[in-house]
Amino acid sequence: MSDIGPNSGDRGIFSVATVAILLAIGIASFFGALLLGAYAPVLRQSGGGGEHAMSRSAVGFAGIVRLASDMGRNPEIIRQRSRWMNAQLVVATPESASIPIGNLLTTRQYKTTLLVLPKWETVADDGHRGWVRIKGLLPRSEPEGVLAPGDDYTIARRDKSVGQLTNAADIPGKIVFAAPKHLQVITSYKPGGSSSTSSSSNADDDAPLPQKFEPLITDGKGGTVLGRLGNLYILADPDLIDNAGLKDERNAASALMLLDWLNRLHPQSIGFDVTLNGLGGSRNLLELAFGPPFLAVTLSLLAVGLLLGWQAIWRFGAAQQRERAIPFGKAALVENGAALIRKARRARHFGGRYATVIQEQAVKAFGVPARINGDAIISYLDEIDEHNRFSDLAFAAQEAGDETAMLDAAQALYRWQQEKLGDT
Repeated sequence: MSDIGPNSGDRGIFSVATVAILLAIGIASFFGALLLGAYAPVLRQSGGGGEHAMSRSAVGFAGIVRLASDMGRNPEIIRQRSRWMNAQLVVATPESASIPIGNLLTTRQYKTTLLVLPKWETVADDGHRGWVRIKGLLPRSEPEGVLAPGDDYTIARRDKSVGQLTNAADIPGKIVFAAPKHLQVITSYKPGGSSSTSSSSNADDDAPLPQKFEPLITDGKGGTVLGRLGNLYILADPDLIDNAGLKDERNAASALMLLDWLNRLHPQSIGFDVTLNGLGGSRNLLELAFGPPFLAVTLSLLAVGLLLGWQAIWRFGAAQQRERAIPFGKAALVENGAALIRKARRARHFGGRYATVIQEQAVKAFGVPARINGDAIISYLDEIDEHNRFSDLAFAAQEAGDETAMLDAAQALYRWQQEKLGDT
């Protein structure tokens, strides 16, 4: 009887190379699925067409982020409010007046913040993922309401081309923006003195500056494109730095220089906030596993898994055919029977039967006359050796209380048999 099939020695269905390739594909697919599960939310967000730093649409700001990165400014996409204070300069791009920005401005009242007002009303382009179509200009109440009700200001649109914008004395002359069509400007500004816009020009000086709005870039007709209120800078027209505006090389160069000027103390500390655009939130566990500082632990676990797999493949060598579950021969049959007796814990009850077997063998070996039977046979065997009588040995085997005593008695009977056979 065997549990090995008749064709067990034949070659397997798959070769070693095929199995290795299948394992490699499976492992790669598994980790690919994990990576997609970790970063799919971020990829979906970056493909959106909103007015935020991850959008590649015309009204998005992914272009200035990439430009800053390529020029060594090391920009950071801020997805958690807890990281608002990590960057010296934060660029915020709220998309409507309904978005509350008070917490951001209060948190960063001693650090520079560039607030970009909304301008365009868009709809998703169904034909191109991540694209938008311009539906028109937002109502002026939308950009006017971003800082409401704390501050009161008026928005105007210049339908005619203004040409080159005018810089205040504080703005470097190399910053030259070309005015877009439908230029959006601030024509009047009345700070309300709310905590959301109160700020200080020096983080080490607790005395706030007077609430005064300073025009920095204007259209030359009384409209402000970029203004300053303490540490808060307000950009009225997003087309100066959004993706559509960066198509003009002058605007691209000026946008980067503007960020450097706003962040002149820490040029490599720029953050682009997306929490105001609804793209914030906590990182999922998979994303944490594939990012620092847990990436080292993930790689270590991967290496351990690969080593365990390698050991499992090569440790035991080639597969060998197993032996029969029940071997052939009398010895195997006896061994199996003894194993059953040991498993049932009945060995101590076989002492008397073993004594009977020795008695029968002794009768044949010593030529006991056939007329002698019953107790006379035992008496006959006792007379062979009066000092080591057979009846005493048989009684000890019959009355053994445990397996050890039975084994001792059986060995004594076996020695008695061998000794007496040797004397004959």
